[in-house]
Amino acid sequence: MYEIHLEGNVPKEEKLNVQVTDTNRRLQDAGKEVIAQTEEIIRCRVQQRNITTVVEKLQLCLPVLEMYSKLKEQMNVKRYYSALKTMEQLENLYLPRVSQYRFCQIMIENLPKLREEIKEISMSDLKDFLESIRKHSDRIGETAMKQAQQQKTFSTTLQKQNNVNYGRNMHLGRSRILESKNEITLKRTFEEDDEHEEEVLTAQDLVDFSPVYRCLHIYSVLGDGEIFENYYRKQRRKQARLVLQPQSSMHETVEGYRRYFSQIVGFFVVEDHILHVTQGLVTRTYTDELWNMALSKIIAVLRTHSSYCSDPDLVLELKNLIVVFADTLQGYGFPVNRLFDLLFEIRDQYNETLLKKWSGLFRDIFEADNYSPIPVANEEEYKIVISKFPFQDPELDKQSFPKKLPMSQSVPQIYIQVKEFIYASLKFSESLHRSSTEIDDMLRKSTNLLLTRTLSSCLQNLIKKPHIGLTELVQIIINTTHLEQACKYLEDFISNITNISQVTVHTARLYGLSTFKDARHAAEGEIYMKLNQKIDEFIQIADYDWTMSESDGRASGYLMDLINFLRSTFQVFTHLPNNNNDHAAMSGKVAQTACMSACQHLSTSLMQMLLDSELKQISMGAIQQFNLDVIQCELFASSEPVPGFQGDTLQLAFIDLRQLLDLFMVWDWSTYLADYGQATSKYLRVNPSTALTLLEKVHRGMRDSSKKNNIFAQFRKNDRDKQKLIETVVKQLRSLVNGLPFLTVLF
Repeated sequence: MYEIHLEGNVPKEEKLNVQVTDTNRRLQDAGKEVIAQTEEIIRCRVQQRNITTVVEKLQLCLPVLEMYSKLKEQMNVKRYYSALKTMEQLENLYLPRVSQYRFCQIMIENLPKLREEIKEISMSDLKDFLESIRKHSDRIGETAMKQAQQQKTFSTTLQKQNNVNYGRNMHLGRSRILESKNEITLKRTFEEDDEHEEEVLTAQDLVDFSPVYRCLHIYSVLGDGEIFENYYRKQRRKQARLVLQPQSSMHETVEGYRRYFSQIVGFFVVEDHILHVTQGLVTRTYTDELWNMALSKIIAVLRTHSSYCSDPDLVLELKNLIVVFADTLQGYGFPVNRLFDLLFEIRDQYNETLLKKWSGLFRDIFEADNYSPIPVANEEEYKIVISKFPFQDPELDKQSFPKKLPMSQSVPQIYIQVKEFIYASLKFSESLHRSSTEIDDMLRKSTNLLLTRTLSSCLQNLIKKPHIGLTELVQIIINTTHLEQACKYLEDFISNITNISQVTVHTARLYGLSTFKDARHAAEGEIYMKLNQKIDEFIQIADYDWTMSESDGRASGYLMDLINFLRSTFQVFTHLPNNNNDHAAMSGKVAQTACMSACQHLSTSLMQMLLDSELKQISMGAIQQFNLDVIQCELFASSEPVPGFQGDTLQLAFIDLRQLLDLFMVWDWSTYLADYGQATSKYLRVNPSTALTLLEKVHRGMRDSSKKNNIFAQFRKNDRDKQKLIETVVKQLRSLVNGLPFLTVLF
């Protein structure tokens, strides 16, 4: 307690006041410490409350900051889809709780920018992806085609093991190269594969599709899925047009075609994968529309570029590529019937290139042939020949070695080349998804073209070559006969390849019969023409003196040379080595026809010589000389230059000349005019017009002769009477020519 000391006599009230004041002072001084402590307690409690509030607020902000930090980290590691999900959580869950804070407003303002950044980055990745698959689409397609080819080879092997005919229609089931359509491959391996790598990669193993998935998810989350789909499809259409554009030199090498097909396959392999692993980015309608557009362009390109191919091996390689191309895309569900229809067009072109190639082979064979029967010295040589060509002749088999086969060396060579052509044609027919019957029909049609067009043309050209003589032409006739007989073996050969019996109703036949028959007729015609040309050459050197008064008493030299030529020529025909009776008969028939044709042509040429309009007059001496020449022709005909003619058949070739010359030699005009028109007429073959023409020439010759000897005219009354009678006969012959009646004058 405080003690109060009062000095003096102070009033009680004053003392009390002093004491109170003092006490108050003392209390105030003592309370200051309490107040200070109380204020300190209050301040601490306020701080404690503030701390609690801050902790509470920080507990609200901390998840936001953690999520934002997570967002930044996701952006850094390019996990954009997760970043978008984080943004969505921030906006919908975390930021609304602390939106009153400034840093949250900054975050809210940054989120749209981050979204745009993600869109730009994902779109950039997509563009890189599109550029990458554009550059590597050929490798993608090459891998897919390789896998499809291996699958087809495996299926074909299984079919053969199950005793399925090789040529039967093979419709491969739809086989996917993808191991799983729902598997998302995230590997990017565009580097070159190790040649010794045991694992065979599929087409999808070569492509990292994650940029597409990311971009699709990002745009879908952002509500711009339709924009992305339109952009993707637009860019892929542009790439499709680039892929479908061929190089100008593509037709020159098979590698050009292979790269072209690989790029297209790679493009559609990617689209097929996108179709099956994404929802709505591409649709079946879109891919079908894109494929139909591409298919029309592909067919147009192949039509154009394949037309430049002149090498059958290149066309065959192209066909094989088209088949693999079609099978690959068919395995992905794309319709390819139009491609196989195109192959039928290319098949016709392939056959044309084969025909051109074989035309050259046939020409070379014909050029190298010596057109002589094939000599065989022993059994071994004989077996070698018949192993190449189906020749059978029992009569020849009985003969001892050495001997000669009737055909020349070109026959087995031609036969071998025809079989090689069939093999070459078959190569194109394989893998066309056609039945054995259709393949059999294709082979027969192409072989018929080879026979009827190519080989026939080569034979026709060969026959007309100047260096081919009469002996060679006869050998060609024999050769074509053997080739014709071999056609049935070619039909058997085709049937064995295709396993189609020849008794089938729709089986086509080979047209070798008409081809070789036409060639024989052409060769025979050429023989006759060459003989006639030679006869014309002799006729051209004839030098008659048409004004001679008397004949030389012997036949003209040119005519004797001509007859000797004909006799030696027909001896060659007759002595051709024919071990076969059919060949002997054939060569004999050709010789007979040629001999008859030569005699007829000679007779006609001699007749034309007499009736030549440039020849104005003929003396009787010239008529006598001409008669001697015709007699030699008749003697040649009667000497049987070619065996086999019956009676005087060959002499009848000169009957027109003989009757005409007899008419002038015996001057039997009264008989001619009296018997004209009767079947028993002695001069039945003499035409009035012919007789008139020759008689006028003789008449002019007699008049000119009389003028030259005019001084003795009064002593030649007989000549004058003869001329008057000739004039009378001329008038009557003109009446016959004009169809008018006449009065017969007896000489």
